[in-house]
Amino acid sequence: MQWDPAQYGRFAEERGRPFLDLVSRVGASGPRRVVDLGCGPGSYTALLADRWPTATVEGIDSSPEMIAAAPAGERLTFRIGDVVDWDPSGVDVIISNATLQWVPTHRALVSAWAAALPSGGWLAFQVPGNFDSFSHVLMRSLAESQRWASSLRGILRHEVVGPPEEYAQLLLAAGLRADVWETTYVHVLSGADPVLEWLRGTGLRPIMQALPPASYALFEEEFAAQLRQAYPPTPRGTLFPFRRIFAVGSRA
Repeated sequence: MQWDPAQYGRFAEERGRPFLDLVSRVGASGPRRVVDLGCGPGSYTALLADRWPTATVEGIDSSPEMIAAAPAGERLTFRIGDVVDWDPSGVDVIISNATLQWVPTHRALVSAWAAALPSGGWLAFQVPGNFDSFSHVLMRSLAESQRWASSLRGILRHEVVGPPEEYAQLLLAAGLRADVWETTYVHVLSGADPVLEWLRGTGLRPIMQALPPASYALFEEEFAAQLRQAYPPTPRGTLFPFRRIFAVGSRA
């Protein structure tokens, strides 16, 4: 899937806060190798090198556009790669922020990564838990409507992530200590059609690529009108609740 780093970065502060909240619960001491899976443009990956000054830090993402935008740095490298094929051997800290929801087999990946952790190793990931929110329910409903169903059948998945307790069970089954929680952020977004702008950077990407540009413009026009009703602007911005699920596991 083709990504747009500039569009994704329009809400960098709001998208970055879950990364910071996730990493704050990782208590690794002196790791040698840290990997950020699904690193995007790498802005927050670079913070991991500051957090662990003796570690080599690698960011991996499947998007050439995202990797091209990633910063260079001491002890910091980036490369194109698929998390499904990634080998966790020899990694002390595995981070994955807002990536695994795109991977249908991510539960098996979590189990494999957890099992591969060495003594003192940590696995931390975060996935959006907002697939039942207005933004995604409306998107799926429109994609399944008579006008768009033939073009968009199978493009959007319904059951994407599990409940927090499912991820806790995966970590515990691998012999890890588990720290799992959920948070609903209420973002206050500015500008015209800000929820649409947010989704242009993430959830709408599969539809953008499935439809010709002219057809996508019509889809987006209809979707934007629905979003304005679901998320009406206030004098100080548009409120956009966003639930996220966090899971951190560590091996003694």
